[in-house]
Amino acid sequence: MKKLYGVTTAMVTPFDRNGNVDIKAVSGIVEFLISKGVNCLYPLGTTGEMYHLSVEERKAVAETVVKSANGRVTVYIHVGAMCQNDTIELAKHANEIGADGIGVVTPSFFGVNDREIEEYYVAVAKSVPADFPIYLYNIPQCSANDLKADVAQRIAERCENVVGIKYSYPDFVRTQQYLGIREGNFSVLIGADRLLNVALAMGCSGVVSGVSCVYPEPFVDIYKAFMDGNIEEAARIQKIAVRYVETLKGGSNMSFFKEALKLRGIDAGYMRAPQLDITKDEVELLNEQLNRIGYKK
Repeated sequence: MKKLYGVTTAMVTPFDRNGNVDIKAVSGIVEFLISKGVNCLYPLGTTGEMYHLSVEERKAVAETVVKSANGRVTVYIHVGAMCQNDTIELAKHANEIGADGIGVVTPSFFGVNDREIEEYYVAVAKSVPADFPIYLYNIPQCSANDLKADVAQRIAERCENVVGIKYSYPDFVRTQQYLGIREGNFSVLIGADRLLNVALAMGCSGVVSGVSCVYPEPFVDIYKAFMDGNIEEAARIQKIAVRYVETLKGGSNMSFFKEALKLRGIDAGYMRAPQLDITKDEVELLNEQLNRIGYKK
């Protein structure tokens, strides 16, 4: 089973001016990211505005990413939805179209207890073949439900295809607990772009990064430097990556990502209501700030 590693890029979902998914632009973003050397693609997650898309739209995006990537990089489709039946439908679809695996966020908005979280993941895992890998996805600041390490451990014990977790909260104590699941044979990726080099030092497999959808270069270079044993260089580039994270508002508004991609010549479309595109003045300021960073190796 292929696992996520290195720079796994959380992709934006481009919409046209009428609010429709722009499939052509999706393919263009795939080509851009592969050309920049990212290791894996992760569409339709938080960065991809998953809850703004219908099940059929999510299937169309997933199919486009898998087809466009054409086996050149690992592709995991995020399938977590507000309804368990939709999550299972999307999980089965991802397997059918040849994705390498799936990510599944915890149930969101409505509070769930530990038993409910466990049974949710077991149901999803059992709905696909036992050799189709799944990453848990914990982002409690958005979902309002926290996936504790002991619950993740129980899920992993019951489901052999649950191979890892994406953890998008900067708690290194919890991260270390996740790393101990299956006696250390459990893949952990962080979602905090600004902490990649530190997470690698802890033993994490990499990062699922939204900012790398716009500026993959520094993240790719951090990972390469670390894997080459050049820890000082990885730390140096990480400081530059943090400037991109801060300038792009850390993914709090995906319009910053999309407008920055346009400034790089990549069609990333527009926002879908109720979210709005940032203003012309904000775009001009963003351009000035990004030019001042001007990452070079």
